[in-house]
Amino acid sequence: MTAPTTLPSAAPAPPGRGGRWIEEWHPEDEEFWRARGARVARRNLVCSVLSEHIGFSVWSMYAVLALFMGPEYGVDAAGKFFLVAVASLVGAVLRVPYGLAVARFGGRNWTVFSAGLLLLPTAALLVVMEPGTPYAVLMAVAVLTGVGGANFASSMTNVNAFYPQRLKGWALGVNAGGGNIGVAVVQVLGLVVIGTVGADHPRVLPALYLPLIVVATVWSARRMDNLAPVRNDTGAAREALREPHTWIMSLLYVGTFGSFIGYGFAFGLVLQNQFGRTPLQAASLTFVGPLLGSLIRPLGGALADRLGGARVTLVTFGLMGGAAGVVVVASVRQSLPLFISAFVALFVLTGVGNGSTYKMIPGIFRARAAERGLSGEAAAERARRLSGAAMALIGAVGALGGLGINLALRQSFLTVGSATGAFVAFLGYYALCSLVTWAVYLRPRPGRAASHPAPGPSPEPDPAGRRAGG
Repeated sequence: MTAPTTLPSAAPAPPGRGGRWIEEWHPEDEEFWRARGARVARRNLVCSVLSEHIGFSVWSMYAVLALFMGPEYGVDAAGKFFLVAVASLVGAVLRVPYGLAVARFGGRNWTVFSAGLLLLPTAALLVVMEPGTPYAVLMAVAVLTGVGGANFASSMTNVNAFYPQRLKGWALGVNAGGGNIGVAVVQVLGLVVIGTVGADHPRVLPALYLPLIVVATVWSARRMDNLAPVRNDTGAAREALREPHTWIMSLLYVGTFGSFIGYGFAFGLVLQNQFGRTPLQAASLTFVGPLLGSLIRPLGGALADRLGGARVTLVTFGLMGGAAGVVVVASVRQSLPLFISAFVALFVLTGVGNGSTYKMIPGIFRARAAERGLSGEAAAERARRLSGAAMALIGAVGALGGLGINLALRQSFLTVGSATGAFVAFLGYYALCSLVTWAVYLRPRPGRAASHPAPGPSPEPDPAGRRAGG
């Protein structure tokens, strides 16, 4: 255990830096954590969740506004899928610089900037959502909405630095789940707008978010902190790029989060174009899946803390493959009740998988540090550096799954007139992820027992993200 450390609630800024900076941060020190660390981390977590939540809402707003776009807009189903695919792409690409920006500018400072930046795409949507707007202009605004999806990377990197290893699964799950639920909330608000003022008034939806963005920005500025130990470290990013586990986890995260955000963007459009639902009918159904998937994400992280991230992830991918198979059957039979039931089950499973895969990341890098002969504070520091950099990369690649899902659905509708072909491909991907999870993190092989430490007060996690005695 490290010596107790005094933590100023808002340390003076170091030379050349403004804002609230904490100079000492030792979350693995249990005395430090009980005395001050837990309270400060919790305060920053709450602020982070709010800003990330609104970012997800802005990122997925086009998927809701597409329900308002009737024939008078001149945009067909393929065009709508492409709009939300572009938003997904931009959000994915921007996650890399956003994730690395926390170390460069500070978690609080970057949250304030990124939250305030959401005013730009929201105001743009307020202007362009009317019949007659050229498709190129709609596409340009779709690019702007991508900044909302990038907030996830900086938020997760920041929260990861605040919490000790034993609580990372829970904390990252709460942070991500609170952000993910923004997809459901914006869909519920879209339903309310359609049900009250009608589908002819799409501008009401972005107008509701403008004051919320201001509140989140001001609150983050007043309540959050920067961690000085989380310094700019391009070496960590380079090491994470060379680490094979970064790319293995990216593959798995495409299957979990990529599915969640891709389905969240596409669900309403599939209901409209394959099952002939009206905007009001589609909006009354689309929020259920993202809501449940978001709420259960912290449970996925908590289960991974207890049972092991790889075990939970493997079971989740197996169940996702089964649910995707049911979706294929429902699509062929044109059975709306069966389709909705299986689709909602997919959302729930993506939520569990999101939590378990992100729990695996810090555990993997802690184990890799142990393989280098590091222990205690040195191992924790190296794991924090590399896992923070890896999270930015993994989050970016994972979000590309949303792009892939919407492009696959677009192509499926163009070629066969339904979503059936796309879901067959998704089923195959979940089977691949199951195989990779088992082969890399669970397959018995010589020497694996050495990475299973005996139960004790300060267990070292193995590469599968387990905890001793779990």
